[in-house]
Amino acid sequence: MSGKLSVTDDLLQRRADWLKSYRPRLRIREQGRVISVGDGIAWVAGLPNAAMDDLLDFDDGSRGLVFDLTEELVGAILLEETGDLTAGTAARLRGKPLGIAVGDALRGRIIDPLGNPLDGGGAPECVGWQPLEAASPAIVERDFVSQPLYTGSKVLDTLIPIGRGQRQLLVGDEGLGRSSLALDTVINQRGKDVHCVYVLIGQKRSAVITTIELLRDYDALDYTTLVVAEASALAGLQHLAPYAGCTIAEYWMRKGLHTLVVYDDLSTHAKNYRQLSLLLRRPPGREAYPGDIFSVHARLLERATCLNASNGGGSMTALPIIETQQGEIAAYIPTNLISITDGQVYLDRELFAGGFRPAIDIGKSVSRIGGRAQHPAIKREAGRLKLDYLQFLELEMFTRFGAKLEASMEKAIRRGRVLREIFKQERLVPLPIEFQLAWMMAFNEGLLDKTPTDQVRSLLENLQRAVAASGLTLDDKRDRWRSEVDLWLGIEEKA
Repeated sequence: MSGKLSVTDDLLQRRADWLKSYRPRLRIREQGRVISVGDGIAWVAGLPNAAMDDLLDFDDGSRGLVFDLTEELVGAILLEETGDLTAGTAARLRGKPLGIAVGDALRGRIIDPLGNPLDGGGAPECVGWQPLEAASPAIVERDFVSQPLYTGSKVLDTLIPIGRGQRQLLVGDEGLGRSSLALDTVINQRGKDVHCVYVLIGQKRSAVITTIELLRDYDALDYTTLVVAEASALAGLQHLAPYAGCTIAEYWMRKGLHTLVVYDDLSTHAKNYRQLSLLLRRPPGREAYPGDIFSVHARLLERATCLNASNGGGSMTALPIIETQQGEIAAYIPTNLISITDGQVYLDRELFAGGFRPAIDIGKSVSRIGGRAQHPAIKREAGRLKLDYLQFLELEMFTRFGAKLEASMEKAIRRGRVLREIFKQERLVPLPIEFQLAWMMAFNEGLLDKTPTDQVRSLLENLQRAVAASGLTLDDKRDRWRSEVDLWLGIEEKA
């Protein structure tokens, strides 16, 4: 009873203090009214001081974001909509920017772009709040990419390496394994002290559930935050989803931590932005996209970087996913994102149909800065692999004409076929970087040249088990690695 009295006394005291400081004065607050509503857009009249990205509160409980300004009306995208929002509903400016709660409490949670929980748990008890729109880090805050981010993919970690703070585009047709590569990368961060944020934009609920279950099955949900705006969500929420994911990761980056953000996918995001822009009567440009679509994605991806030591030394690595139609990499949105990012991983349908998984076209894929972050041991062994493999592909095409080959060319083709078999990898099976070093050393030393292609997989499985049991690291001397690899392969041959 005394506890209740103390709470009441405290409330009365606060009211008394407020009354002492209260001074009557004229208060003016703008109020607009809704002219029309439809397709996730509300047109509002009577808000002359409204600015872009201002929040709107409607009397029915709906919320909106100012997205377009005309001489007479304000165009707003709806973030929350009730069935009572109709023409004539009053609208007011909230007076604060749109933001999201951030903090460690978001690890392992599934939220929408406004921070509302979608996993059945309570609201995350976050300690911070940040606006969704923020300027990218200044040049003086940034540092060179110098640390690797291992994906667990044999092709990526050796030939197309990614560094922490890099923006690497995953591009290809639907159904070729772009999301699988991203999920492999997230799963491979277990135990590496990397905070992951996976953004799902405009995907079906079944696809969302599948992603969540995969992350949970591989124990990756503990260090991952999922930001979900599924296909049935309002168009405004789908537009804000990647910015919400970026803001969450940016908080950890500013704390000096390493983060990974996957945007799955920005093709859907671009189509959603085109839909909103056309509804707001903006003039269409190339392929009906508005002219500022480049700026929309550039503002997002420029926030991914590696900070220098004086600014905490954290990093944000971005893996945007983009879809092509019939392999047309020169379309408007893919070319935009290729020019914004630091490299691309291109997946090819013919390789996929031919059984080469992951179907990465090594000739069209590039990492412009990831090589700087490679460990010296990996860089040394991977030095000529890409060139040798591309030369093999040309030689193999030459053999289709039935020409007689020299012994050196036949040897190169045999080695190339072994290397192609090595590069094949099952989805959701990321591999440790120490194993990558072992097989590259074995291949470069010619220890696999006489191995039949149908025996390469079993040999690699035994090699992987031996590397895991050895305890060797990348910093061990090459001579020790070489002697161990010789021993492992010798044991395998005798067996």
